[in-house]
Amino acid sequence: MKLALLGGGGFRVPLVYRALSTPPHEGLITQLALYDPDAQRLAGIAAVLESMPGLGRRPELTLHTTLEPAMEGAQVVFAAIRQGSTAGRVQDERIALRRGQLGQETVGAGGLSYALRSLPEMLRIAEVLRRVTPEAWLINFTNPAGMVTQALQPVLGGRVLGICDSPIGLVRRAARAAGFPLRDGSLGGVDYVGLNHLGWLRGLHAADRDYLPDLLQEPEKLIAFEEGRLFGPDLLRSLGAIPNEYLFYYYLQREALAGLTAGTQTRGESIDTQQAALYPALAQAGSEAYSLWDRARRSREEGYLAEARAGLQEADSSRDEADLAGGGYEQVALSAMAALLTGRSTELILNVPNGSAIAGLPADAVIEVPCRIDADGARPLPVRQPDLHQLGLMAQLKAVETAVVEAVTTGSRGAAERAFMLHPLIDSARVGADLLADYEKAFPALATLWQHGERSSVTS
Repeated sequence: MKLALLGGGGFRVPLVYRALSTPPHEGLITQLALYDPDAQRLAGIAAVLESMPGLGRRPELTLHTTLEPAMEGAQVVFAAIRQGSTAGRVQDERIALRRGQLGQETVGAGGLSYALRSLPEMLRIAEVLRRVTPEAWLINFTNPAGMVTQALQPVLGGRVLGICDSPIGLVRRAARAAGFPLRDGSLGGVDYVGLNHLGWLRGLHAADRDYLPDLLQEPEKLIAFEEGRLFGPDLLRSLGAIPNEYLFYYYLQREALAGLTAGTQTRGESIDTQQAALYPALAQAGSEAYSLWDRARRSREEGYLAEARAGLQEADSSRDEADLAGGGYEQVALSAMAALLTGRSTELILNVPNGSAIAGLPADAVIEVPCRIDADGARPLPVRQPDLHQLGLMAQLKAVETAVVEAVTTGSRGAAERAFMLHPLIDSARVGADLLADYEKAFPALATLWQHGERSSVTS
């Protein structure tokens, strides 16, 4: 079996390689093709993989700077690209902050800019995949994951699904705190609903009992894990649910903006600086490449969503050791891959088309809910309908996401402008229009997209 990983020079690729070379996924993939147009990044990651200790059977590794040879013969393709690299992320964040808006890579204005760059490239990749290896499954973790997955549906249909590790991370942490018996491969009793980076854990049911209400009444248990510390017990009790960590930007927007503006560097600037020095060093590090990478990885993980923890006491502001150790999105991706390739059914929280799962959203809207996945693909499990607050926020953001997809697939600047003006994290329609103009100046390819409508044929 062959797996092609697009974005093969990405910082987290060694986590995928480690999971492929150790139980329970060891031996399932015999060939791993890494694709990245940046040869230096590929060389650095290859050095890390070669020096990684404690592995069992390793897949045969090939490196590619062109797309088609990497994908030929693959049964599964992982997509984890960053169009515009970390330098693009810096622009996404700084341009928003200069307008007094949240500067974050997947939510708000920065997320819209990132999507406008990611979607054209991902649509190109989908067309190549459909031509080169049409029976392959595409598992997408290119951000914004839900929006990208929705854009690819007309091209790849049910053979594409999106993943994110935030929901299952939340479920595991809350279940551990509540004493809920969460079983591997099953989400029975887990009530989670939302969109990518916009979801809520609303229940943990087992043996005619819901463990979540009791947890919400115990502040000491709530502040023992990440989301409880981010949101605080009072807000969680008021909501009657535990939000995905990215809802910090919605419920505590003022605090998030203060945290972002207080730092001397944005998250993107920090990562850009780190990687500029790291990748050349990795390629020259020989047997020390893995340890050099792992130190950088832990440092990077410690800074994840740092602005959300800026107001916490020092004792509460550090991340859980389990989160720092890794085992997040790569385990979700490989569990999904194993189910698709072996037919052994499992349950995961995935980004898939709504169908009839949520009555208030269109059938083709990609949602993030518990799913059953096997050799036939992924299907949403029955889900309790969202309340008015949840549905309202989901519907507003889905309208924005749909406008972005329309903008890219038809070349409509008006649709892009509508997305910026309607986003709930952009506090003025006029500022939204100004932000789009700012991003067009920073990324001239956007203006070319509107002039030529170059993606207008992808859904035909």
